[in-house]
Amino acid sequence: MSIAGVLLAAGAGRRMGTPKALLRDERGVPYLDRAIGTLLDGGCATVTVVLGAAAAEARELLARDGWVDDPAVTLVEAAGWDTGMGASLRAGLEALAAHADVDVALVSLVDLPDVGPEVVARVCGAAAGPATLARATYQGRPGHPVLLGRDHWAGAAGAATGDKGARDHLATHDAREVECGDLATGRDVDHPQDLGMPDLP
Repeated sequence: MSIAGVLLAAGAGRRMGTPKALLRDERGVPYLDRAIGTLLDGGCATVTVVLGAAAAEARELLARDGWVDDPAVTLVEAAGWDTGMGASLRAGLEALAAHADVDVALVSLVDLPDVGPEVVARVCGAAAGPATLARATYQGRPGHPVLLGRDHWAGAAGAATGDKGARDHLATHDAREVECGDLATGRDVDHPQDLGMPDLP
């Protein structure tokens, strides 16, 4: 069974004041670098990075850090990325659809600073083939990463409008919950003050 990561990094980050694909942590490490490494270290065989806002700058950053030449990493740009997360999810799943050997997509966001490989590995452990549908929860609160087996790709893409992503599809199907609150908060960063969040709950 092959699990492929889909990293959504297309947002303009209007509340943050900069596209999230260009964010760096307090040590200067790009969020993109950290997120790609987290997915690979957590068990994803490949990572498809979905870009949008500041795509050219993000590509330059990834080229500087060697990811563009990494055969495990693919970059795609989401048409209509500015309409919300749904466009990014559709672009990522469409890119994966051409790879018949991929059974499950693990969808994550670039702006999850305390979600590490341990969280990804635990969620990947819920994969059970093309019918898989699961998501991380944090103290019972749903979050990312989300596991979508191939059987769910068309339904999730069809329901992905605006900023809802796969939310509607998950809500109307029996998605398994994978509690990860002992490992991370799972919170994303939306404002500059969020960048100082602690690494653990």
